[in-house]
Amino acid sequence: MLMGEFHNSIDAKGRMIIPAKFRDELGYKCVLTKGLDKCLYIYPMAEWDKLKEKLAALPLSDPEARKFVRYMFGNAQECEIDKQGRIFIASNLREYAGIEKELMTVGILDKVEVWSKKVYEGGESGMDQEPSEYAPQMKKYNI
Repeated sequence: MLMGEFHNSIDAKGRMIIPAKFRDELGYKCVLTKGLDKCLYIYPMAEWDKLKEKLAALPLSDPEARKFVRYMFGNAQECEIDKQGRIFIASNLREYAGIEKELMTVGILDKVEVWSKKVYEGGESGMDQEPSEYAPQMKKYNI
């Protein structure tokens, strides 16, 4: 399980260091794609394969399903983690997430979220809210 929050940065060549705590779960290969909240998702290959199977089962006749599959796969890149623990983030993904220099890397169960520190702390992530603001909504999920 991936969890925890780490501050890191991106270098001039567009590479970020994967926090050591996440590297064992991710292995040497992973998939990087656009997330849903102005962040990027890094999936271990096994988790990406599970998601791929679910998305492949969606009906092609549903336009919303096609859009979501296009969104997830059209923006995905397979990454190899180098010996220094780095991956390259393509410019289109950096632009989408507003990544310039400082990052927040957050383990969320089966994936890692990569945020621009400015976006993460600026409210897009929801981390600026008090738990009492969103906790009542969890009742509908029996949490």
